[in-house]
Amino acid sequence: MTVYKPFQRVVTGHDKKGHAIICSNERIVPTEMPGADGAGFATIWSAPELPVDNNDETDGRDRNAGITLPGGSVIRMVDTPPGSESPMHRTNSIDYGIVLEGEIELELDKGVKTIVSTGGVIVQRGTIHAWRNVSDKLCRIVFVLTEAKPYLVNGVPLDDLKPEDMDGFH
Repeated sequence: MTVYKPFQRVVTGHDKKGHAIICSNERIVPTEMPGADGAGFATIWSAPELPVDNNDETDGRDRNAGITLPGGSVIRMVDTPPGSESPMHRTNSIDYGIVLEGEIELELDKGVKTIVSTGGVIVQRGTIHAWRNVSDKLCRIVFVLTEAKPYLVNGVPLDDLKPEDMDGFH
């Protein structure tokens, strides 16, 4: 069993007079998801629509966001232990991944691979891909996912390819 590192989540809001307040200040520990080969996930926030309605008092962590949230956005922390590997998948979203710690191998179809290290940023534009930690250290990445129109090949949209056992993200 992998032990994931906690991180701090601070959420701001407003009081009844419109002054800024801290609504939440907590430590969250990612949890392993079935089918994720040991990777730990923690949703930090989600919003059901864009633009976001800052008057919605729902805690975005409590919303069932799935891998992506159609019409909205999701930010999550992902801890990938050494040797962990995701299945190939594709979502109709634009994903911004920021490697906070360690390194991760990004593999695209046709075997194209690249290593992204600490401080690296990935802009994932609806392509089929997999993640693999080929190092001997934990890799921590923050992902921000926003729904996108599917890529068209000869006028036909590419479908989402979501592994069935990864649909229960929280």
